[in-house]
Amino acid sequence: MQLPTLAELDAAAQLVYAAVPPTPQYTWPLLNDALGVETWVKHENHTPTGAFKVRGGLVYLDRLVQRQPDTRGVIAATRGNHGQSLAFGARRHGLSATIVVPHGNSQEKNAAMRALGARLIEHGQDFQESREHAQALAQREGLHMVPSFHDDLVAGVASYWLELFRAQPELDLVLVPIGQGSGICGAIAARQALGLRTRIIGVVSQHAPAYRLSFDARRSIDAPVSTLLADGLACRVPDPDSLAAVFEHVDEVLAVSDDEVAAAMRLYYTSTHNLAEGAGAAALAGALQLRAARRLQARRLGLPLTGGNVDAALFRQVLQAG
Repeated sequence: MQLPTLAELDAAAQLVYAAVPPTPQYTWPLLNDALGVETWVKHENHTPTGAFKVRGGLVYLDRLVQRQPDTRGVIAATRGNHGQSLAFGARRHGLSATIVVPHGNSQEKNAAMRALGARLIEHGQDFQESREHAQALAQREGLHMVPSFHDDLVAGVASYWLELFRAQPELDLVLVPIGQGSGICGAIAARQALGLRTRIIGVVSQHAPAYRLSFDARRSIDAPVSTLLADGLACRVPDPDSLAAVFEHVDEVLAVSDDEVAAAMRLYYTSTHNLAEGAGAAALAGALQLRAARRLQARRLGLPLTGGNVDAALFRQVLQAG
């Protein structure tokens, strides 16, 4: 991955703002008390699709139709938020959107993608199998296959990091969940373009540890996925470009359990009354883990609440378990 310049990131941000306004960042007293540090939450759960991914989809599709004006339809694999992003952007450009999800995917995310006009196909037991099926369909039906990681996706996602870093340039540390890597690479790109020294720690699911194992070994390692809560982190095979950026620019990668994620979801709700899906609460789960180990060494902490698209029945279980 080649890091974009600040001018390039600002240009991508303008494409985002044509459809999606900047989201707020707030510091919440009860959350500060729980973590023992001034914490700024970036509310990507406040976008029109309820997650940060919409930013990347808007930039990717805008640039796609400029490069390939004869494109009629796009296809992608997703656990939900990437698919909503592409369906949202495709509709703006008059493109068809086909989205492949694994069996057992979030029913409410599936419904949201259909409501945005996507043709939804359920195939495979995990994201990797869905992606392979999407690639086959792209060849068969002449659709453009949208990857889960691409420089244009990163440039769009980086717009929320520009907003946070410009609003709070003195953040010592940010924690960032890692699925396929666009979120953490967006953080890297924005930090480097602004010339900041903010430390970046990645957070994966303990039940989808590919990026954590790869970071520790300094080589790509595939790992099985068994998370029941953080579907946005359900990565079995790391993306090589994002992994290289993580190796070079990230200080550490933490792994959090589904129980830790559930506790973070409950804390977000009780301390801010914001809904967080599992992946959306992963950064907070990582911060709580550091706090418990007396390793949360920061004066000002930044946490992205990356999405709030959790099924009602699942969130009810999370609250009742607390």
